[in-house]
Amino acid sequence: MLEDFFDQAIGLKRIHRKGWAKKVGIKEPESVADHTYSMAMMSVVIAELQALDVQKVATMSLIHDLAESLVGDYIPDEISLKQKKKLENNVMKEILSSLPLTLAKKYEKIWNEYQEAKTKESQLVHEIDKLEMAFQARKYLEEGYDKDKLGEFLKTADKEIKNEYLRKILNKIIRNTINLTNTNV
Repeated sequence: MLEDFFDQAIGLKRIHRKGWAKKVGIKEPESVADHTYSMAMMSVVIAELQALDVQKVATMSLIHDLAESLVGDYIPDEISLKQKKKLENNVMKEILSSLPLTLAKKYEKIWNEYQEAKTKESQLVHEIDKLEMAFQARKYLEEGYDKDKLGEFLKTADKEIKNEYLRKILNKIIRNTINLTNTNV
């Protein structure tokens, strides 16, 4: 049973983040596991600094894309948000069923909290998802990928990040990006 759950988590190493490939043309983009690890690290540190429930935030970050191990990484123009949520919710139930019942219920509750995005912890994780994307966009820019295409990812992060602390970090990323390209993002 547990090995099935672990296989799903390990499977995220093989799932590439599709937005980077389709929208920027990156042949070997980061994996969902790469993204999840970076997000989890950022989430734990920021949750500590903001006196939030660190364990919940860490768990939420680690499971937020777990369903993609079975359904893949959809980008917004491929599937509606409603369809994506329904598909991922069904798959998460299947993945979590391989855990002991008490743990499965605990993780399902955290998953649902993330999906609803109403608590401080879940809102933080959603915004860190976008902040990590901004960091990755800057990395790809440093590697020489198209600044205009990558600028779209930064604009999305700029639009969706509301947390004051995260905005300060994002603004530094954007300033550094402008310095790298000598253009506005």
